Amino acid sequence: MIDLYTWTTPNGRKVSILLEELGVPYTIKPIDISKGEQFDPAFLAIAPNNRIPAIVDHDTGVHLMETGAIMLYLAQKYDRFTVKGNEYWHMVEWLMWQMGGLGPMLGQVHHFVKYNQGKSAYAEERYLNEAKRLYKVLDTRLEGRDYVVGGGRGAYTIADMAMWPWISRHDWQQIDLADYPNLRAWYQRLRARPAVQAGYHLPKKVNDIPEG
Repeated sequence: MIDLYTWTTPNGRKVSILLEELGVPYTIKPIDISKGEQFDPAFLAIAPNNRIPAIVDHDTGVHLMETGAIMLYLAQKYDRFTVKGNEYWHMVEWLMWQMGGLGPMLGQVHHFVKYNQGKSAYAEERYLNEAKRLYKVLDTRLEGRDYVVGGGRGAYTIADMAMWPWISRHDWQQIDLADYPNLRAWYQRLRARPAVQAGYHLPKKVNDIPEG
């Protein structure tokens, strides 16, 4: 049994979507970051960086923080939503791209544009432009592909699951997905999956899933 400590953020939704796709038993442990529950000493013992999500795998005794590590661990444990050979490293490459670029930069857009608009024109311009650049990178990658990595038209992997929750906040980022047709088709393809819909609404429903 896996315990998932999470909240309704893009990073939290990455792992709840993966667990729903895997269809394995797990228990949700809500960590309400609006109330500072991420600073509780009991959570600190599991996630020393005080950030959600984190997991405890009671089958193996493993506890992990950081979404990339959690997703790689679960994909390896269950041998699903991963790829083999050289394509494995392309999956890792795009997973790292999400964690090092897409997530942090879009998070800055949320901070400066959605929540603190008008306080720093420089920051707003910088991060909005970077968001558009990253969207273009992903749109180009998805040309002729259904998914981000894999042979042929691609294979659905943890790389897709890591990116999708951030793209689901495109309205927060003032992005029109119509400007990125390959990405838009990919977004809608994942949005239609029952496990994505279920994982999005954990640990509670906040809003309907945005349209593409």
